Amino acid sequence: MCYPDDARPPLPPIGGAASDQGDLVLTAADGNKFAAYFARAAAPTGAGMVVMPDVRGLHQFYKELAQRFAEAGIDAVAIDYFGRTAGIGDRGEGFEFMPHVEKTTPEGISADVAAAVAHLKSRDGGAVKAAFTVGFCFGGSSSWNMSALVDGLDGCIGFYGRPERTLPFMSRMKAPLLLLIAGADFTPQEAFIDFGKKLTEAKVAHEMHIYEGAPHSFFDRGFAEWKEACDDAWHRMLAFIKKNS
Repeated sequence: MCYPDDARPPLPPIGGAASDQGDLVLTAADGNKFAAYFARAAAPTGAGMVVMPDVRGLHQFYKELAQRFAEAGIDAVAIDYFGRTAGIGDRGEGFEFMPHVEKTTPEGISADVAAAVAHLKSRDGGAVKAAFTVGFCFGGSSSWNMSALVDGLDGCIGFYGRPERTLPFMSRMKAPLLLLIAGADFTPQEAFIDFGKKLTEAKVAHEMHIYEGAPHSFFDRGFAEWKEACDDAWHRMLAFIKKNS
């Protein structure tokens, strides 16, 4: 698990507002109904973001992160992974997530992401012109994978992902990647450097930044010592979105 219930997403550098927000149920192409949370921008830029949580699924950190994207002018939908096995329910710290994580598949996750993208591109979701994904830990690797598995994406962002989960999908990637790496994460830096070389060899457009010394889950307002890294990550995400929209 990346984020406990007392974690809070860092604030974006753009101080806007969300016009509307709340819980949502979406339906994937295979009929799966899953929980989501939407946040609409008061001053939309035309970009939309699918927020992909850590292993615990859709909990408060990611709902608030959707709000932060909306404040930056980006309509957002945060999704849950476990509709197929756990139904729609609470993902608080007492939720036993691992049995459900083990039953997820790249195909199921991509179907849910595609449904979230379709929502963002609909009038109800903001009628966005450019769609992106951002994920954390389990969601970080999964976000990069969406470059290969979901059509109509303009970019895929991942924090704390694991390269070995993404290597099988490199040959099919279409959307550019942004890799935001904690320098003191569980996965050694060398693995990410090698991953970057492999992405270059596969001609996958990508940007990678390693935050030296930063721990896993550094993107958290509670980590005051990593505020500069959090601010930089926001700037890099917003620049990536603007460049690829």
